[in-house]
Amino acid sequence: MDERQAEVQAEAMVDLVEDRLATKRDIADLKRDIKELDTKTETRLKELELRMVIKMGGMILAGIGILFGLMRAWPLPVQFVPAQEIRHTVPTALPGK
Repeated sequence: MDERQAEVQAEAMVDLVEDRLATKRDIADLKRDIKELDTKTETRLKELELRMVIKMGGMILAGIGILFGLMRAWPLPVQFVPAQEIRHTVPTALPGK
């Protein structure tokens, strides 16, 4: 192998290595991008959680409203009647003795 071929191979190896290696700046940029994405994702999840809580509360209130509306439209046929005092008399003597 002559000197020219060695230079060509060395340049090819340098180009290959430079394309695949990351510098400290590349790593710092990547960390910053990941942090930004994490912050955005966390904000979106909090917004979605708030929306879900509001929708769930609305569904619960609607269900309770429907329940009370049905109870008002079709009341129960049995009404509460307070129990009357029941008096039991205890016989003092058994009959026939």
